[in-house]
Amino acid sequence: MAVSDLVYGAYERRLAKRLDPARLPRHVGAIVDGNRRWAKRGGARFEHGYKAGADKISEFATWCDDLGVEIVTLWLLSTDNLQRPEEEVASILTAVENLMERLAGEGRWSLRVIGNLDLLPSESAGRMKKLADSTSAVQGMRVNICVGYGGRQELTDAMRSLLLEQAAAGRSLEDVASTLEVDDIAEHLYTKGQPDPDLVIRTSGEQRLSGFLLWQSVHSEFYFSDALWPAFRHVDFLRAMRSYSLRERRFGA
Repeated sequence: MAVSDLVYGAYERRLAKRLDPARLPRHVGAIVDGNRRWAKRGGARFEHGYKAGADKISEFATWCDDLGVEIVTLWLLSTDNLQRPEEEVASILTAVENLMERLAGEGRWSLRVIGNLDLLPSESAGRMKKLADSTSAVQGMRVNICVGYGGRQELTDAMRSLLLEQAAAGRSLEDVASTLEVDDIAEHLYTKGQPDPDLVIRTSGEQRLSGFLLWQSVHSEFYFSDALWPAFRHVDFLRAMRSYSLRERRFGA
C-alpha cells in the first residue's frame, strides 16, 4: 500500500472518530453535479460520466446510512437538463433507472421519486414509479430520487394542486387567498410529510442551489465541494459532516 493511502486512511478514520452522532443531520440533500465534466476530463463520453455518477450514489447512500441519516434527497435530473440533446437525456434516464433497480434490489432503503413525472417519457416514468413502489414496505433510510425536478416547477405544481383542491371543495379564489397559510402550500409540495433537509451538499465547485428544494432549504446548512461528483470521496463526505456538526444553527433567530 502506498504511503499516501496510509495517510489518507488515517485521516479518514480520525475524521470519523471526531463526529458527534448527536450533531449529525437527519436529512441530507445532494446536488450531484459534475458528471459530464468528469467524463470529459478523462476523455470519455458523457454516458460514462452518468454511469460513474450513479455508482457513486450507491456509495453515498451507504455512507449516509452508516451515520444514521434518515433521509437522503438526490437531484439527478433537473427540468433544465431536459433541454439537453435527446441522446444525452436518454443516457441520464437509463442511468437513473439502472440505479433505482440496483437500490431497490438491495432491499435496504425506501425509494421515492420526486419531481414532475409528466415531463419524462411515459415508459421511463412508469418504470421509476414501479421500482419506488416496490420498496414501500422497507423500513430503512428513505432515498428521494429527484428527476424532472425544478424548484420553480415544484412551487407551480404545489399551487396548482392547492387551487384545484380548494375549487373542488367549492371555495372561491377570494376565500382561498384570504385564508392561505404557509402550511397550506407545504402540504402540496413533492416532499409532503418529510422534514426539511438539514444539510445540502453540492459538488463540482459550483456555489448555488440552482432551484434545488427552494422552499424546503430555507433553514438548511450548505456545503460546497470542489470535487466532481464521480470523484467525491468518503473523506469529502466526512468533511461535510464535520462542517455541519460544528455549526450553530440559529434558524434566523
